[in-house]
Amino acid sequence: MCKLSQKNKITQEALDIEFQKAFNKISELREAIAPDIMLKFYAYYKQASFGNKFTHKSGLDIKSAFKLNAWMQLNGMSSSDAKKEYIHLANLILKKKK
Repeated sequence: MCKLSQKNKITQEALDIEFQKAFNKISELREAIAPDIMLKFYAYYKQASFGNKFTHKSGLDIKSAFKLNAWMQLNGMSSSDAKKEYIHLANLILKKKK
């Protein structure tokens, strides 16, 4: 489990702010991130934002199928937990990129 979940209760507002900061930092990275890590970011983001409301387009290409599969693997994870995991993964990647 990520570091954030081990801290005393974090407010939803603080979690949302940290999640947005992590999202912005990852989005602004100019260096490539491995495809498997990008799938994790995608899945955590979708789960945090949409929960278990899985959507897909008809005629999926292989990339879309992988993204949908990564998201579906988080079925049942709460939005807060998905945000915490996204933040944790972002912090790991950002430390490696320094």
